[in-house]
Amino acid sequence: MFRQTAHTDTFSRDNLPPQETLPDFPLENFNYPDRLNAAYELTDAMVKKGFGDHTALIGNGRRRTYKELTDWSNRIAHVLVDDLRVKPGNRILIRSANNPAMVACWLAATKVGAVVVNTMPMLRAAELAKYVELAEISHALCDIRLMDEMRICEKDSSCLQKVVGFDGTSNHNAELDELALEKPVTFQSVETAQDDVALIGFTSGSTGTPKGTMHFHRDLLIIADGYAKEVLKVTVEDVFVGSPPLAFTFGLGGLAIFPLRYGAAATLLENASPPNMVDIIEKYKATVCFTAPTAYRAMLRAMEDGADLSSLRAAVSAGETLPQPVYEEWRAKTGKPMLDGIGATEMLHIFISNRFEDHKPACTGKPVNGYEAKVVDKNGDEVDCGKVGLLAVRGPTGCRYLRGARQTEYVQNGWNITGDAFHMDQDGYFYFAARSDDMIVSSGYNIAGPEVEAALLSHSAVVECAVIGVADEDRGSIVEAHVVLSAGDMPSDEMAKQLQDHVKSTIAPYKHPRSIVFTKALPKTESGKIQRFKLRATD
Repeated sequence: MFRQTAHTDTFSRDNLPPQETLPDFPLENFNYPDRLNAAYELTDAMVKKGFGDHTALIGNGRRRTYKELTDWSNRIAHVLVDDLRVKPGNRILIRSANNPAMVACWLAATKVGAVVVNTMPMLRAAELAKYVELAEISHALCDIRLMDEMRICEKDSSCLQKVVGFDGTSNHNAELDELALEKPVTFQSVETAQDDVALIGFTSGSTGTPKGTMHFHRDLLIIADGYAKEVLKVTVEDVFVGSPPLAFTFGLGGLAIFPLRYGAAATLLENASPPNMVDIIEKYKATVCFTAPTAYRAMLRAMEDGADLSSLRAAVSAGETLPQPVYEEWRAKTGKPMLDGIGATEMLHIFISNRFEDHKPACTGKPVNGYEAKVVDKNGDEVDCGKVGLLAVRGPTGCRYLRGARQTEYVQNGWNITGDAFHMDQDGYFYFAARSDDMIVSSGYNIAGPEVEAALLSHSAVVECAVIGVADEDRGSIVEAHVVLSAGDMPSDEMAKQLQDHVKSTIAPYKHPRSIVFTKALPKTESGKIQRFKLRATD
């Protein structure tokens, strides 16, 4: 049974999946008080523990201490309650690139008991609208540099009541910032229940329909008290850097929750290109890095050109398969292992990982403290060692889909079935085989093929299309579109560019097809279903 909620807007509690469809949650190793506010624990509580003068965030050319971050988030919390009339349980969307202001807004919204939906700056109005409608979002905090698409979304929304801009630069020259300047630096955080929803992370499945994954206040601390403590062994001396957006739970954990839980520092980059990350690592002597193998390849080349990355003690790789040559070259050049692991938005963060003292090439590792994993067949029965099957996992975090949509597909017999094909050896190490759906993973981004197809089909020249992922040395995979044009349009490089530009203007640009193959017809079954496996076989 759930604890008494602090939410006066009970939408999130009301829209949790039915109890009988939830996975098992073994919580023996994670004991928290009934009343728990994760944002308070990461800020005010850290100041009380003596970390007030320690650097918490580095971004936009300046450092901010734990005391400054606490005061900043408390001022914003007052604005949310006093001026914007946010009630505990209201959903708040935050739209921003990775910068300290986004972290302050997230913390503030969590302190007032709101349920946060963090979003990437590349999303278009139509994509934002899906989140707003599914989560019935009433408020949005948006970096003023990204306001155009947010205003379009607001105009067409029946849910969104208030959109307020903040300045993601260091100028603090926007409505939210100006209101916050007049507020006290102390705030009484809402005493949320440990099992009140704090975060909804949206993910796109193979259908292209976003699914909201619901995470409790305790979950935000569990990933720090589990993975970050056991695997990363975080200390107050650590400086974090990475490329994943804070809108991804992978990024929120690695670049906000983990460092703040342990009094460490996080460096935030709006443009986390490999050269920019190299510069930050050298400048601030970063010790823990979160990024995808493609970026680590670029860092290896930078080291050949004289870059000094010797301060890094932990290189965490996730988002796509870590190629063995990258792992081996990194170890050869640095003398340190690269920590491959696997996580999922449904699980919040990494649940299987290599360790500093226990790692293998081309191996994902063993379950993180508190988690169990096994490989099963389609009936849920465990398969023999060495045989490829579906990965099943359970632990202190797990899948809770908003409104219970497709819950019984992901959760079976108390286990989370992640959609990944794995095998396990006799020593309990897990090895990734493939994704079992049509998700394309490119440079660490998950891209749903049907969403790209829908964007292409909105162009007048496209009659039919099918999107697949094809292997790419630099990105892991790229999006490739097989396109049938209308009778009056001819295949050409110009047409390919036109279609690519159209997709970029319709959905997030990173989702556009980098390869376009024109064809006269698509392979289909007798019932008319496109046979994408035949397209993959030709590549």
